Amino acid sequence: MTQTTGAALNGLSAAEVSRRVAEGRTNTVGRSTGRSVWQIIRANVFTRVNAILGVLCAIVLSTGSWINAAFGLLIIANSAVGVIQELRAKRTLANLRIVGETRPTVLRDGEKLTVHQSEIVADDLIVLRSGDEIVVDGTLVVSADSGFTVDESQLTGEADAVHKHVGDEVLSGSFVTGGTAVFRAEKVGQDAYAARLAAEASEFSLTDSVLMSGINSILRVITWLLIPTGVLTVWTQLVRSGTGLRESILSMAAAIVPMVPEGLVLMTSIAFAAGVVRLGQYKALVNELVAIEGLARVNTVCTDKTGTLTTNRMELEGVYTATGETAPDGLREALGRLVASQEDRNTTAEAILAAAEAGADAPVPFEGTEIPFNSTWKYSGVQCAGHAWILGAPDVLLADGPAADTAKRFGDRGLRVLAFGRVDGTVQRPDDTSGMTGAPSLVEPTLVTLGQQLRPDARETLDFFDTQDVDLKIISGDNPDSVAAVARGATDRDLVAVDARTLDDLSEADFDVEVGRANVFGRVRPEQKQQMVESLHRAGRTVAMTGDGVNDVLALKKADIGVAMGAGAPATRSVAQLVLLTNRFSALPRVVGEGRRVIGNIERVANLFLTKTVYSVVLALVVAVLGMSFPFQPIHVTVTGWFTIGIPAFILALAPNNERPRDGFLRRVLMLAVPSGVLVGGFAVAMWIVVYPGGDAPEIERAQAGTAVLLALIVMGLWVLGIVARPLVWWKVLLLAGCVTGYVLLFTVPFLRDLVLLEPGDTRLMALGLGVGAAGAVVIELAHQVVRRWPSRK
Repeated sequence: MTQTTGAALNGLSAAEVSRRVAEGRTNTVGRSTGRSVWQIIRANVFTRVNAILGVLCAIVLSTGSWINAAFGLLIIANSAVGVIQELRAKRTLANLRIVGETRPTVLRDGEKLTVHQSEIVADDLIVLRSGDEIVVDGTLVVSADSGFTVDESQLTGEADAVHKHVGDEVLSGSFVTGGTAVFRAEKVGQDAYAARLAAEASEFSLTDSVLMSGINSILRVITWLLIPTGVLTVWTQLVRSGTGLRESILSMAAAIVPMVPEGLVLMTSIAFAAGVVRLGQYKALVNELVAIEGLARVNTVCTDKTGTLTTNRMELEGVYTATGETAPDGLREALGRLVASQEDRNTTAEAILAAAEAGADAPVPFEGTEIPFNSTWKYSGVQCAGHAWILGAPDVLLADGPAADTAKRFGDRGLRVLAFGRVDGTVQRPDDTSGMTGAPSLVEPTLVTLGQQLRPDARETLDFFDTQDVDLKIISGDNPDSVAAVARGATDRDLVAVDARTLDDLSEADFDVEVGRANVFGRVRPEQKQQMVESLHRAGRTVAMTGDGVNDVLALKKADIGVAMGAGAPATRSVAQLVLLTNRFSALPRVVGEGRRVIGNIERVANLFLTKTVYSVVLALVVAVLGMSFPFQPIHVTVTGWFTIGIPAFILALAPNNERPRDGFLRRVLMLAVPSGVLVGGFAVAMWIVVYPGGDAPEIERAQAGTAVLLALIVMGLWVLGIVARPLVWWKVLLLAGCVTGYVLLFTVPFLRDLVLLEPGDTRLMALGLGVGAAGAVVIELAHQVVRRWPSRK
């Protein structure tokens, strides 16, 4: 280690920290979880749908018909529910972010303290280890010679690690890939180069959502339809049907209001926000809301072995000679002294140290310079005077011979195997220019074996992905045979193991073939993980990548969905879209299930709202062209939506749904909504033509005829609801029965009937309405069966 001359490694005193806090020189930044409260309110109140409904409501109120303006309550409902749900999601994300936030280590009064990011002050000395995220800008005051490297890809786009020396600047937003160091914080808070990274990680956003893109396309088309339809309706009512101004305005509102899918965006927002809250209950932090949608579409999961299939804890199983005999005590003592000399210890080193410290005497560290571990050369050690002690991968450090054969036998049993030994002379390491010059040669190589405990829920998790036709790729830096041996204890799949070092010289086409063929990969380098994800993308796969180490960062960024473990390296949590704070791979099926629930239910809800839009357009245009009075008043179309769309849509949007999402959301929705809407509108218009009493008929006759048409439309709307709700289970049957009961009460209870301006007094017309509705339902069912079978025939 080198350090700047005279650098004080005691850090700041408590008094100096207090003075900087008083001066405002702290790392306080706006780490809000997405939009502010005012932005949430504004985004949910001032919407295109609310604007349309607001204008129409004001026009209807100008006629003095308060009950017909009841649809204006949708503005309040849409806004209130949207605001409440997003605030709940915001609070959930904020609470989880505190748990999952990187907590740096600082030196103060000569002691190491772990603090929140916001507690860092200017001039703090911050200790860095492999995997740490750099949260403020500063200058190195201590670093390992040629061994301290930083990944600045978040800032520069370059994936290669950058070596840093004393006096070099380090920037927030980068993270440590190897070695240890200490740097002085110079730019904190809003002055830091990339301080917004942590804030952006928890942003509540629907950006790049396939669902929202399709819904917005629909809304744009509907908006362009509203104005000409409204003008045509008013002109027809005033000029051709002879209706008065007040009635013309009410007819126009009744024609236009149901065209607006007022609840579609609301239900989508509710479903996504509820997904955030539900995942929060599973201690899953959604860094990007669109991850819920993306996970539902995943068909390939790439995962590491350690921390996912196995627990993070390891136990030293034994130390052996090259022939498999128990190693002498002197070598076991040297192994303990080696790991005691390392400041940057991983779980493997911690397990060895724990076993060494369990002996009679605690191991005494070697006097020398630490050689930090790096995934490129796959070993670590300590350089002493005239020799070095090395611990690393046996297939890197061992040549063919008895030791390599013994290591393979241990690996085939599922044990983690490391090679250990002394190296004469000075070990050559990568530096800024030269790169690796060859693996060191061990004197009397020794084998270290560690037991890995399979997670009790590993089999259940892999079985879930098996039943869901999700491919699994186990990608590890360990020996491929050892990885496959562990995996066989968790799955009944046929496993094909490949040593990733054999992939280096393959062409892109052959590389793709191997990645598609095999499902266990060992000795994988970080850049190869990224290449494997790219290969899967070329095969048209939607990839989720799990990881907890700094060597997983490249692949996490390249995958469609990056999933990090809460106890993993801070760098992985920064780049992942989803963080599992429980550190359990078994939480992933719940997350996938939540995504599928959201996607599938929104598609169902969209079918309901767009069917209403289509039949409303048909009604409005045909009636206007024929020059007839519009059959309904605004309150009638509001009533129509209560039990055929509004209430059931809310329940269906939050219901369980594990159906695997498919491409073509917009096409599938329109394939049901357009035929159903055209038929509902067509049957309603046809009946209105038959029963229309004429523009000069008494108002009671027109009201009775309109009520009968409304009944026919409701019957067909309930049938469409039944189609959307399939497959029917007990609670959906109860839902449909409740909706039917609601309409029965509206048509039969005098107070309710009068309140919503219904006139069901003509028994003959009401029977005709039921008959037309039933006939329409039969034709809608036939059309649905034809359309449903069309893709398979095609």
